Amino acid sequence: MADLELTGAEVLGPEGLHRDGLSFRDGVIVAANGGRRVDLSGYLVLPGIVDLHGDGFERHLAPRRGAMKQLDEGLVAAEAELAANGITTAVLAQFISWEGGLRGFDFAAQVFEAIRDTAPGLVTDLRAQLRFETHLLDFYNELPALLREWHVSYVVFNDHLPHERLAAGRQPRRLVGQALKAGRSPEAHYALMQALHAQNGEVPGALKRLCMELKAAGIRMGSHDDHSAAARADWRTRGVDVAEFPETMAAAEAAHAAGDAVIMGAPNVVRGGSHNGNLSALDLISMGMCDALASDYHYPSPRRAALMLVASGVLDLPAAWRLVSAGPAAVLGLHDRGELTPGQRADLVVLDAETKRVAATFVAGRTSYLSGAIASRFIG
Repeated sequence: MADLELTGAEVLGPEGLHRDGLSFRDGVIVAANGGRRVDLSGYLVLPGIVDLHGDGFERHLAPRRGAMKQLDEGLVAAEAELAANGITTAVLAQFISWEGGLRGFDFAAQVFEAIRDTAPGLVTDLRAQLRFETHLLDFYNELPALLREWHVSYVVFNDHLPHERLAAGRQPRRLVGQALKAGRSPEAHYALMQALHAQNGEVPGALKRLCMELKAAGIRMGSHDDHSAAARADWRTRGVDVAEFPETMAAAEAAHAAGDAVIMGAPNVVRGGSHNGNLSALDLISMGMCDALASDYHYPSPRRAALMLVASGVLDLPAAWRLVSAGPAAVLGLHDRGELTPGQRADLVVLDAETKRVAATFVAGRTSYLSGAIASRFIG
């Protein structure tokens, strides 16, 4: 771990860009350290990106059809992509769902064990998030122990059952394709969905007890795709204070007004709207009701979204970059990163000032990515 003084670059501090340089020693930013000087003229130095919800890693673990047998190799490849996009802390979101296949319990267990065992040997700070389907009541009793075993401290609740169609006795859309992915016959898959839907009355009470136990264990909890203020209020009463990707303005406003963290997808900003017609992230950001942007399914998007917000005049650079650094770090309770100030971890990304492409990424002072002309500045 090198002690370095980065000079010549524009460095993003809490108040904006400055040219005072940046020094770090033993993985921590310091006022000055007398370390080896590296001239980064022509570059920007910004806080490392903290991605609190991403499933882009799936393509590395399960290319084409079926899962790789060596998930650790897939995680190594995923880390390389994360680092190349300036992400220094990454939360990898994995389902346990009735949908089965790559969202089934068996595959999820392999993924969580692989993250637990592989992450300590990597440079990027990799963490796991469980996306849990609320109607899997059979898992409720064992879930707290499993989370401890897997070292998972962040759970987000989903409900993807098509309740209206099931209540009407109508076959769900895309049933055959979903069944094949789950390794079931369409008849068996439909029967499972109907059985889970029939448990509607039991879910609220069971969820309340589960959330109380998880909160007591220090588990961070969020809800996914809230569609109404009432739904968000229900989650809040259970101690679930993160609202991931609310679908409507009413749900987002209710979360923000109550002090819940509101997370939106960076691809939503890059695309100029939700890919499925839900709430616009740009609208929420403009109204000051978004606390953090997540990569969701596309790792280049956090950097691109922040820079687009600046280029379009929606936010200045400190405010825009906060949505992908200090903002998500605060949501995760990681107060040692997200800003380039003395005492913080030396998590940083170096961008080419002209192209805004990632040239280098550092995590706790260690190099996770270095590419192109900048390499000669560090290596000589």
